[in-house]
Amino acid sequence: MSSAVQPVADDVLAWRETLCGYAHQLLAMAREAGADAAEATARLATGLDVSVRMGEVETLEHQRDRGIALAVYFGHRKGVASTSDFSDSALRETVTAACRIARYTAEDPCAGLAEAGLMAREMPQLDLYHPWSLDVAAAIDLATACEAAALGMDARIRNSEGATVSTTRSLRVYANTHGFTGVHEGTRHMLGCAVIAADEQGMQRDGWYSVARHPADLESAEAVGRAAGRRALSLLGARRLPTQRLPVLYTPEAARGLLGHFIGAVSGGALYRRASFLGDSLGEAVFSPRVSLLEQPHLPRGLGSAAFDAEGVATRERALVQDGVLQGYVLDSYGARRLGMQTTANAGGVHNLTLPPGTEPPETLYREMGKGLVVTRLMGQGVNTVTGDYSRGATGFYVANGEIAGPVHEITIAGNLREMFGGIAAVASDLDERGGIRTPSLLVDGVTVGGE
Repeated sequence: MSSAVQPVADDVLAWRETLCGYAHQLLAMAREAGADAAEATARLATGLDVSVRMGEVETLEHQRDRGIALAVYFGHRKGVASTSDFSDSALRETVTAACRIARYTAEDPCAGLAEAGLMAREMPQLDLYHPWSLDVAAAIDLATACEAAALGMDARIRNSEGATVSTTRSLRVYANTHGFTGVHEGTRHMLGCAVIAADEQGMQRDGWYSVARHPADLESAEAVGRAAGRRALSLLGARRLPTQRLPVLYTPEAARGLLGHFIGAVSGGALYRRASFLGDSLGEAVFSPRVSLLEQPHLPRGLGSAAFDAEGVATRERALVQDGVLQGYVLDSYGARRLGMQTTANAGGVHNLTLPPGTEPPETLYREMGKGLVVTRLMGQGVNTVTGDYSRGATGFYVANGEIAGPVHEITIAGNLREMFGGIAAVASDLDERGGIRTPSLLVDGVTVGGE
């Protein structure tokens, strides 16, 4: 396809057939160059990002990103090249570069396309594309209103890290020499704010955000701002705790990170490198029986929804963990071959991994804890996936006599992830759907809290 044939419409969907044409053109060129197999991914994304700080516009960005990547296979030798130039000469140079790389690459018997029989054949309607007709002036007004709602809550909110409004439209085409072509289209909109509260004891920062596929599903600017303000104010007077063992309630924002460590440990790369504390754990209890983890790739408007993964493999709903027992791994085709298994359609990550909520709100779990810690934010990277050893800085609230007794900061939570996963004593009802990992608050028994 000639590079002169390009849509002029603002909507990225007008590029659908054009991107498919470029991907197919690369595959044909790769075949002509002698490749046994090839796969191409073409993408286009446009967006607007506006941030306001202390009532003044701080950043204003219009984004337009496009590119195409090609992987070729000569037997089991792989070469990859990419370009953001869609001209015929640039596409041909990309094919030449990928083939040249492949010819100098060592054979890897696990390299290759995912199996043809696993390609997605049905494309469910996932309702992922909802453009937001938001001009610059309206975006500035929203961000300004969000920040003003936070700053206006209390005189102790004295500074701001700003409020941000962003909207993105994206289109991705994946095609390979199995004859598969898949198109993934989506939108993502976000509104967030972070502010700083201060009193005679010091300053505390916190924030809030809302993210959705459809702009109508976002929280209002005022609601986001007020939530950010409340969270910052609630941390004023934070103190350290004496070192002790306590039950810890991970709020959804913190629990998402905890589950992220689990995903890393059951992913192909960590498993075939023998760099995971959960290696050879298939069929074993790795969580408390209270925990199940479901992958739900076809949720309408889900932030992690997709009909196929980055290799064209059809996604499907499955239980990754059932009543605490590990039912499967998180694999792409390469990792699966290294392990002598089959891909789980997770090239590119998990799709709406959901921990079903319980029936009790967090406040009820405070009473069950009696004395403990609520973690709202984690810091640092002190996690060893090989051993499961875990140590991260934290901010949150101390619980005494079943109630919040005050904020805490400059503390460390330490333990071993295998023991922590097995020690999940309760699952709250407050499911947070703002991401590809969807989780409520989790109560973990017996974690070492380091402080004074």
